[in-house]
Amino acid sequence: MSTVKLESKGIAPGLTVNDMAASLKFYTEALGFEVESRDESEGVLRFAMLKAGTAYLGLGQDDFAKGRDRAKGIGLRFWIETEQDLQALADQVKAAGYALDSDVQKLPWGPQGFSLTDPDGFKFTISEPQGNA
Repeated sequence: MSTVKLESKGIAPGLTVNDMAASLKFYTEALGFEVESRDESEGVLRFAMLKAGTAYLGLGQDDFAKGRDRAKGIGLRFWIETEQDLQALADQVKAAGYALDSDVQKLPWGPQGFSLTDPDGFKFTISEPQGNA
């Protein structure tokens, strides 16, 4: 049996967040995502689709059905490549009131990058493209 290979045009992960307002602030003010669409129920924001360049990220308000204190993001890291000034992006994160997990530095496999963690514990590395090393 032959395997059909997926030819993706992108991926849009969805994250379940504890506090939608805090997460929107982090992603829009610190990382510069734009809110592309919002879904409200009874006047409460339940979901937002964010966009940064050609990348999409969904945020959904946790209903806490699986527990209020459950850990999120364990064993998961998002990698975002950009050709923008990494130091300017890292400075923007800090100016918005968030800490970096690592400052802009050369990553072990070559390109420059920095790391940070969102309010729910999801890990991100922002780096220049692999071929720019």
